[in-house]
Amino acid sequence: MKMKKYLACLMATLMMSGAMVACGGNSESGSTSSVAPAGDSSVDFEFDDETATETEAEVEDSDAETADSEAGDDSAVEATAADVEFEDVVDAQPGQAYLAMTDSQVWVQYWGSSTDSGYMLAYDAGVADITGNGTYTVSVNADTKGFIYDVTGDVDGEYTPSGIGFAAVIIKDGEKLTPDAIITIDKITIDGEEVEMTGKNYTSTEDGCIRSNIYNHYIDTPSGDARSTEGSIYDADGNPIVDDADEYTPQIIDGSAIGEWKKIEVTFTVSGM
Repeated sequence: MKMKKYLACLMATLMMSGAMVACGGNSESGSTSSVAPAGDSSVDFEFDDETATETEAEVEDSDAETADSEAGDDSAVEATAADVEFEDVVDAQPGQAYLAMTDSQVWVQYWGSSTDSGYMLAYDAGVADITGNGTYTVSVNADTKGFIYDVTGDVDGEYTPSGIGFAAVIIKDGEKLTPDAIITIDKITIDGEEVEMTGKNYTSTEDGCIRSNIYNHYIDTPSGDARSTEGSIYDADGNPIVDDADEYTPQIIDGSAIGEWKKIEVTFTVSGM
């Protein structure tokens, strides 16, 4: 369309130029004038239909080539993503434990599903089949091709999560499948470095799952059904019934001390089954 406007302007310019040549004279004295014959002040400028058609066709061909080129660029990006072998996504199954996790922006997340909102950490997530008392490990991994592509839209992009907004070990459908399970957090590592635990974790039941908070800043004290290897922490009236009840907390690490991270692993022991 821009090319057609340009051609129209060019035609108008040529017509004006033709008119100026026809009406103009030689400035040298005694020279013969080359004006148009008297009574014929118009100038015919012919631009035949065939030439116009050919020119428009060339413009349309050029536009088509540009569109094809742009489409080709998009296809190249899609082909690049299609050629990458992404890691498997992991959906926690009933009876499996997983590390529920968000970064400090509560944008990068994992809630045991590859389809729910905030699924980016589902790639290569580490889950554990809780088959009885014993030691298990769960993890999330931001150092994967799938995570990078989902976050940046570029298979060669770069992104590193930072901080923690929430973290907990959760046994899916644990209330039904492992109701007596007590979770004791043994060790937390971030990119291979162990994180200091500043309090004791407890186990509780929520939304049909067995949970042990690692960092939950939404609450300040354990829930009423909180329990540990010592037994229930509170009685039916909410009064503490263990000597060290004040050491149990929904925030067993200092969240403000957590910087950038790629992989977080949590090792825990299940007892009471």
